Order: sequence, then C-alpha cells, then structure tokens
Amino acid sequence: MTTLFLMVGLPGAGKTTRARQLAEEHGALRLTPDDWMLPLFGEAEQDGKRDVLEGRMLWLALEAVRLGTDVVLDYGCWSRDERSAIRWLVEAEDASLHMIYLPVDDETQRARIAHRRATAAGETLPVTETDILHGRAHFEEPDAAELGCRTVSQPPSGWAGWREWATDRWPSFG
Repeated sequence: MTTLFLMVGLPGAGKTTRARQLAEEHGALRLTPDDWMLPLFGEAEQDGKRDVLEGRMLWLALEAVRLGTDVVLDYGCWSRDERSAIRWLVEAEDASLHMIYLPVDDETQRARIAHRRATAAGETLPVTETDILHGRAHFEEPDAAELGCRTVSQPPSGWAGWREWATDRWPSFG
C-alpha cells in the first residue's frame, strides 16, 4: 500500500531532517514548502502564496500516491483540521497516512533555530521570536488518539466534506 508520511511539528522540531531520512529510506517524493518559498518568493509567507504553494503540493502528493509513489509531506500541520483533511484525502485514494509528530521543547527549539540561522541562513527561512510565540500559541498538539487514529473525524460545521474544506484552506488544491 502506498504511504503518505505527514510531518507534524513546530519550526526547529527536526521535521525536515526526519523527512529527508524517510524519503531516502522509502524512495519517497519529499515535498517541503520551505524548499520552494525562498527560491520563488524570498520569504516564508508572501501575500498568501504559501497557502497556494501548499495546495499545489498537496495536489501533487495525491497524484503521486495514485501512481503508487510514497510521499513525505513536510508541512508542520499545526491544526487538527488540516491533519484530518489530509488523512481523509489520502485514505480516499486507498493509501495509508503515517503521521509523524516531532515534539520540541522551547529551549531546544530556540537553539536549533539559532543554529540553523548561524549555519545556513541563505538556505533556510528566517524564524523570528514573534514566529516562535505565534507557533506555540496556535499549534494543536496531536494526542494519542489522533496519532493512532485510522478513521477521520467529521469536517467542521458548515462544510459538506473534507475536500471542500481543503479547497478553501489551500486555494490551489481543488
């Protein structure tokens, strides 16, 4: 069965490092928006372009899964709704979703971000103190039930289904 590995966590958690390992171990296509944002736009968030890029990458990930190629999707996926939508979309393709959550404590996160800034500033997106605080305030940590779940919750109220929700969340997906 084809697998989509979904990386979940805050900046500095080690998602991209682990995503690279998984891609190599499984011969998987690795899709990391950060690898595209800097070369294309010069910054992490450019007038909503990240959401557009993520939508196209999600579309590409599902195309690859349909063709039998494993995929590592390195988004971070801070919200349960994002994770549920992706799980539903992957399972609708008769593929398997393997969620990989990498927690990181505050001290380690800051140290990794500082190290990355010092050693690879031109190759990585800048993460400010405001970004760190915003992430910690908005990140919805997956619980054991979500990490082990093989079924998908219902979409938020007002949405006919996860595909419609995903198309709104990632405008270029649909």
